[in-house]
Amino acid sequence: MAEAVARVAAITFPLACPPHCTDEDIAAFIANNFAPASFVRHIENPDSDVLVAREDGEVVGYSLVHHTAPSNPDVVAVVTDRPASEISKLYVLPGHHGSAVAAALMTAALAASRDRGSVVAWLGVNQHNHRAQRFYAKSGFTRVGEKTFDLNGNVEHDYVLSRHLTF
Repeated sequence: MAEAVARVAAITFPLACPPHCTDEDIAAFIANNFAPASFVRHIENPDSDVLVAREDGEVVGYSLVHHTAPSNPDVVAVVTDRPASEISKLYVLPGHHGSAVAAALMTAALAASRDRGSVVAWLGVNQHNHRAQRFYAKSGFTRVGEKTFDLNGNVEHDYVLSRHLTF
């Protein structure tokens, strides 16, 4: 499964990057963060869930959820409820946007967070990624702050979004 998720990550991550990001920076980030071995570590980590969406047996999307308190000081300042889960990644292959795939992955990510006892889920989204921001708003997330994201040595600016989980 790790290889299939890494393939989806390599295809989808560039689609979420702002236009000013260089192909070289994106490729370096993918090489450093989305190798199959990285996903094996997430799959084996008891504090993380790698959730996949399949169509006709093929992985067409994934979500990576970490069930640990935030460590970034900007996030710690605005996501104060505990326990908390981070929806670190949620990507769907092109051609599946607008389908129920992304919504199903979000539902699964929120359920996994609730199952781990989290009372809040949070995520970061690039300030230029308006499509993702609309999706997260439809999923019940609201903007609570900002943080930075290192894309191969370049500082990108993300919004921090959160959603309280009901049981």
